[in-house]
Amino acid sequence: MTAFKGKVAIITGATGLLASGVIPVFRAGGARLALSCGDDRLYQRFPDLRDDRNHICLQNADLSDEATAAALAAQTLEAFGRIDVLVNIVGGWDAGKPVHETSAETWNTMLRLNATVAFMMSRAVIPAMLGQGSGAIINIGAKPGLRANGMDAAYSASKSALLRLTESLSEDYKRSGIRVNAVLPSTIATEEQYAEDAQAGVTPAQLGRVIAFLASDASAAIHGALIPVFGTR
Repeated sequence: MTAFKGKVAIITGATGLLASGVIPVFRAGGARLALSCGDDRLYQRFPDLRDDRNHICLQNADLSDEATAAALAAQTLEAFGRIDVLVNIVGGWDAGKPVHETSAETWNTMLRLNATVAFMMSRAVIPAMLGQGSGAIINIGAKPGLRANGMDAAYSASKSALLRLTESLSEDYKRSGIRVNAVLPSTIATEEQYAEDAQAGVTPAQLGRVIAFLASDASAAIHGALIPVFGTR
């Protein structure tokens, strides 16, 4: 598989559960990777990455900060000379309370992690993609972004904001060769959980394959899609 040979992908949140299913499929496709990873968990999970010259590990900082996001993009360009793909994995979940018991801090944190980071990172990489005349951005939405559950106002609102951002980015840049889409998982389950119960959600590997498709030339005609990846849940 050489779908990404010669291409460069930025993957944020590289030490998280979902990234464990995304990184392997891009590596298998021949991509060079810029990974935001602030601790040693990445190399615990992928020890062979230590000696792999086709990746760089960038210190995980607050990517909702404009200067930090711009620095990550600049470091990627310095190392590899281009940016073809951005996978915005960074996000968070905090729910379980009705609105009147939800703190302003929770509201702001959910918006920052689930919407502002994707906004800042997209702003940071788009100039390089415009210069190339091509690129792909994949955001990680969630089922509650389509319709909220109870007790999750901040989370649902932040994921809804991300979906509207995805659609807006697509409309702004699809005529410039940049594809922007989102996947909407239900619960993300470990391989062990999925093996025990196929209704536990979807695995990182299953999501990774959908994300890789959206990043590949095979999805050239897909713009602004919000793709449900619910499994059998």
